[in-house]
Amino acid sequence: AHESAIIEAIGHVGVDGFGIGLHNSIVAPYILHYGSEEQKKKWLPRLASGELIGAIAMTEPGAGSDLQGVKTRAEKDGNRYKLNGSKTFITNGQLANFIIVVTKTDPEKGAKGISLIVVETDEVEGFERGRNLDKIGLKANDTSELFFNDVRVPTSNLLGNDEGQGFVQLMQQLPQERLQIGTTAIAMVERALALTIDYVKERKAFGKAIIEFQNTQFKLAELKTEATIGRVFYNDCVARHINGGLDPVTASMAKYWLSDLQGKVVDECLQLHGGYGYMNEYPIARMFRDARVQRIYGGTNEIMKLLIGRSL
Repeated sequence: AHESAIIEAIGHVGVDGFGIGLHNSIVAPYILHYGSEEQKKKWLPRLASGELIGAIAMTEPGAGSDLQGVKTRAEKDGNRYKLNGSKTFITNGQLANFIIVVTKTDPEKGAKGISLIVVETDEVEGFERGRNLDKIGLKANDTSELFFNDVRVPTSNLLGNDEGQGFVQLMQQLPQERLQIGTTAIAMVERALALTIDYVKERKAFGKAIIEFQNTQFKLAELKTEATIGRVFYNDCVARHINGGLDPVTASMAKYWLSDLQGKVVDECLQLHGGYGYMNEYPIARMFRDARVQRIYGGTNEIMKLLIGRSL
C-alpha cells in the first residue's frame, strides 16, 4: 500500500528520475522473500538508505519475454561464482551498484537451471556498463547495456537455498512488478485527464471554450468513465495483493489493460490539446512519449493476453 501511494504520487506530478519503483517495489522484495537473514541485514538497510541503488538484469540481446532463453552463465569456482554474459534494456543501469542477475547455473536444465545472483558492482572486476540507451521517452531514467566478463562474486550472493530456484522466484514476483506498471498507468491516466480538462476550459476557439463543444464533452465523458473503471479495478488488485491473493492472471490483466488504457487516454488528451499537444513544452507531449513503453516492459501486452488465454 505504501509503495502504491509513492508511485502514484510520483506519477501524478510527472517526476521521471531514476527507477525508484524498480528499486523499492521490485529489487528489494527479492531480498525480503528469498534472502537469508545475513543477506537481509547486509543489503536491506543500505537499499533503504540509498547507499545501494538496485537493478535487476533479466533481458538479454537474444532473450526478452522468454526468460528461459538467457545465455548469461554463472560457473562455480570454489567459494565464488564466475559470471559471463551481457544484458540490455536494464533500468537504473548507469546508477545501480546492486544488481540481481538472472543467470544460468546449469544450462542443461532449462528453467530449472536459472538462478538469481547478486552483484555489488563496486566490489568486483570485469563488470562494465555500456552506453546509456537513447529512448523515445523516459529520458531522465537511465537504461543501459551491462557486460559481465569473468565477474567473480561469493557463492553467498546466491538468492535462495539452492541453485536452480531463480525461475520460480521470478514467476512469484512478477505479479508485483506488473501491478506496479498498472500503478504508473492509472496515475498517468488521471493526470492526463486533469491537465486536459484544465486546458479545454481555458483554450478558446470560435468564440468559446473548447469544453463547450459537444465532441470535447463526449470524449472527456468517455475517458472519465474508463478512468473510473480502471481505478476501481486497480484498487481491487491492490487490495488482493495486500491480502496475498493477487494471482498471476489477474496481475497480467491489470498490466495489459491499464497500460492500454494509459496509451488511449493520453493519445485522446493530446488530440484535445490540438497543435499545442505536439509541442514539447506541454506536459501531455512528454506523457505521450513516456506511455508507449508501458505496453512493452514487464512482459509485452501480447504475452499478457497469452497468459490470460491459457488460463481459460
